[in-house]
Amino acid sequence: MKKSEWSDREIERLLRQMPIIQDHRNPRDIYDNLSLKKRKMFSWVLPSIATAAALFLFLILGAKLMDRGPFSQLSLDRASDKQPSEQNIVMKKKEDALAIKESLSKPENLKQASKDLLKSAVYEDEVANGKVITYWIPDDQAQNLIPISTIVQDPENKSWLDIFNEKMTELNENKWGLADYYPLNAEFSYDKRNHTLDVNVPADHQYGQGSANELMFMNIIKKDISSNSNVKKVRLFTNGQPGIEFGNTGIKEEFNIEPEKNQAYFFYYPNDHKIPYLVPTTVSFKTIKEAIVAMKKDQPDLGLKKSMLLKLREKDISIRNKTLYVSMEKNSRINNDQFTLFSFEALLLTAKEFGIEKVVIKNPPSKQIGPFELTKENKVPIAPNLRKIK
Repeated sequence: MKKSEWSDREIERLLRQMPIIQDHRNPRDIYDNLSLKKRKMFSWVLPSIATAAALFLFLILGAKLMDRGPFSQLSLDRASDKQPSEQNIVMKKKEDALAIKESLSKPENLKQASKDLLKSAVYEDEVANGKVITYWIPDDQAQNLIPISTIVQDPENKSWLDIFNEKMTELNENKWGLADYYPLNAEFSYDKRNHTLDVNVPADHQYGQGSANELMFMNIIKKDISSNSNVKKVRLFTNGQPGIEFGNTGIKEEFNIEPEKNQAYFFYYPNDHKIPYLVPTTVSFKTIKEAIVAMKKDQPDLGLKKSMLLKLREKDISIRNKTLYVSMEKNSRINNDQFTLFSFEALLLTAKEFGIEKVVIKNPPSKQIGPFELTKENKVPIAPNLRKIK
C-alpha cells in the first residue's frame, strides 16, 4: 500500500485555494443566546470561521487519502517517522490564522463583517406587520428604569393593551440582569367611553409601602402607557373601588400622562454584563447640543456611563426639516466596532427625544458603522433595547 504522496507545498497550495468561509447565521439569534457573564463579547466570530475551515480541510484530505486505500501498519510507522515537528505545527497554525485574517481584510469581507455588527434598537424596517411593545424595568439597584422592547407578531390584530398584558408574564428580567418586577400585581383595562386607562390593584398590594415603592410604581405605569399608547389619563382602583392608598401621598384616584421629552441616552451595564443598555436620563435638556455635551461624561450618581464616543463638533450642530446635522472634529476617526455602533444609536435615540426624524454626519471619516451608511440620512429608531420574548 502506498502512503500519501502529498508534499507540504501541495497542502499549503490547497489551503490557499480554499474558499472564504462565512458564518451566515442571523446575528440577532446569536446575540440573544450569548452568555454575557462567562464569555467576552462576540468571541464566536474567529473560532466559528476556524472550525468551519478545519472541517472543510478534513473532508478534502480525508477523501483524498481514502482514495489511496487503507494504511498498513508499516505505512503508518513510516508516516510517523515523517510527522512534522511541534515547531512546524505551530508555524502552520500561524499561517492558517494569517490566511483567515487576510481574507477578512478584503473589502467585500469587511463589508460583510460591518453588517454583522448588532443594532440594539428597533427600526422601522424590522417591524413589518408586527407590533412593538416596550416595558420599563427597574435595574437591580432600583436606580434606573430600563426600556426593553420586543416585536410581537399579531395575526389576530389585538390591541396594544391585550398584547401588553399577555407578554408581561413572559419577561425574563433575571436573564437580562434587571430586577424581577413583572408581571405587575394589577389589572389594566381601557375605558373607551372616557378615553382612560384603569389600573386596579388587590387590597394586599405592596406598591404603597414606602416612598420608593410608590414612586417606582407610578413611574413605571406612566412610562409603560406613554411608550405604547396615546392615553393621557389613568384612573386608579383597589378591588374595584376608586383610589389606591399610598404611604406618602395618601389616596390617589387618577393622574395625567405627560410624556417626558428632551432626554439624553447613556450606557447602562448590569452587573457582570459587558453589553450596555441604552437608557435615558431622568432630566431634560433645553437643546440637543446640551444633551450631546452631557453624553460625553459619566453620570456616576445613577451608574450611567458616557455614550458619546463620536468626536462631534459642538459648534457645528444644526436642525433643519426635522433632520439633525452634525460634523466630526478635524482629523478624528470612526471605529467600525460594536461600541461605536451603540454610540451612534444613542445619538439617534437622543435626537428622537427632540422630535428629530433623521440624522446626518456631514463629514464622516468613514462611510460605515455596522449597517449604517453615514453618507446617507439615517432614520431614528422606533424603540430602544430590542429583546426577544418567547
